Amino acid sequence: MSKKQNIITIDGPSGVGKSTVSRRVAKKMGYTYLDTGAMYRAVGFYLDRIGVDIHNFDALSLSLAGLRLELLPAVTEISDVGVIINGEDVSDIIRNPEAAMVASRVSAIPVIREKLTEMQRFLGSRGGVVAEGRDIGTVVFPGARHKFFLDADPRERARRRVIQMRERGVEVDEEEILAITLERDKNDRERDIAPLRQAENAVKIDSTNITLEEVVIRILQKVSEGEAGQPCLSP
Repeated sequence: MSKKQNIITIDGPSGVGKSTVSRRVAKKMGYTYLDTGAMYRAVGFYLDRIGVDIHNFDALSLSLAGLRLELLPAVTEISDVGVIINGEDVSDIIRNPEAAMVASRVSAIPVIREKLTEMQRFLGSRGGVVAEGRDIGTVVFPGARHKFFLDADPRERARRRVIQMRERGVEVDEEEILAITLERDKNDRERDIAPLRQAENAVKIDSTNITLEEVVIRILQKVSEGEAGQPCLSP
C-alpha cells in the first residue's frame, strides 16, 4: 500500500502489556481499540469446545463459516474488551493461561489466520484504530501510519501476568506462568505462518524497567512528532 492507513499497530510477545497500553493509547487518541488477541482466544475456545479437529481443513472451514464474533468496548481503561461468540459472552473464560495456549496453537493454522485477518482488516478499514497482536504491523496492517513493537524480559512479563490474574481472584504459580510464557514465545516466533517479529519500520520500546504509563507517553509522543514508522533503538 502506498497510502498510509490511520492506524496504530502495537505488536509484541505475550504478557508485555500490549492490551493495557493499547487501551490507554486508544482512549487518549479517541480511537477504537482492536484486541486481536481476544479474537484468537475466542476462536480457540470455541473450536476446542465443539471438538473440531483443527487439522481437518473441511471441518474447520465449515465451523468458521458459521462463526459470529463481536467485540464489545472495554467498560473502563483497565478492563478487557468484551467478546461475544455466536451469541455467548466468553469475555472472562478466554482470559486464563490455558486459553492463551490454545490461541497460540490455532493462530498457526492458515485458514484461521485468513478468517481473522479478514475480520480485522474490515474492522480497521475506516481507520482511527489501535490494533495489537503478534503480526499486526507486519501482516494485517502493513500500511499502518504508526507501528510499535513492545518487549520485556520474560520473567518480568510473567510477574505482571501473575499480578493481573491475582487481581481477578485467580491464584496462579509464577514459575508455571513463566514456563507458559517461554513456551508461547517459542511457538509464536517459530511458527511458519506470520511469526512474531518486529516490523522493519516499527519503533521498539523495552518496558522491562519502565511503567506501562511511561510506554503510553512514549507512544503518544512518537505519534505526535510523526516519527513512528522510523527505525528506532529501544531505550
